Amino acid sequence: MSASRRLIIAIDGPAGSGKSTIAARLAKKLGYVNLESGAMYRALALKALEQRVPLDDGEALRKLAEDTVIELEPSGEGNRVLLDGQDVSQRIREADVTAAASQVSLHSPVRQLMVARQRALGKDGGVVMEGRDIGTAVFPNADVKVFLDADANIRAERRLRQNGSSSNEGREQVQAELAARDERDRTRSASPLVAAADAVHVDTTHKSIDEVVAEVGQIVISR
Repeated sequence: MSASRRLIIAIDGPAGSGKSTIAARLAKKLGYVNLESGAMYRALALKALEQRVPLDDGEALRKLAEDTVIELEPSGEGNRVLLDGQDVSQRIREADVTAAASQVSLHSPVRQLMVARQRALGKDGGVVMEGRDIGTAVFPNADVKVFLDADANIRAERRLRQNGSSSNEGREQVQAELAARDERDRTRSASPLVAAADAVHVDTTHKSIDEVVAEVGQIVISR
């Protein structure tokens, strides 16, 4: 492998495992671009909600995606997400969009179109791409594949902190939402959430962000 060649790094894992944070930190450390596949699905889901496109209509969602421009612009605070030229970086992190994105991503026609776009964005290397099927469907020949995971309770606590909530009621709701998301992701027919056979597993349950970034960085160096 040429030392000057810019790598394709795939980071997969379930919700709350730390994918987005680790990918963003690692990309910054390497001087690479951080491509969030999840942000692309979230942006499409937001447009579907705004235009009242049924979330169970895969063909209608595919047509919507064809007429949608989603851009990821690196910034100091992570990517800015532009939907048809409008900054939706904050809006796509809200609960209704999160729930809609998990439904939108179930449809094979949508995933096929999104995967093609993701491959085009990362084909020249120099990217850290995170999601749920990067190492298996988007870039099965990625130079480095990492699968992050963590205890379900810890993942729920992280999501609670992210949402700024600490109530028991909020905890139960988040745990239920994550369990439902895990079930949808792992059992969907199109590119289910599963670790690539050659991915390195990293359990983030009891590790800090810096520890995980360092560990994944060592995996990159070793490859």
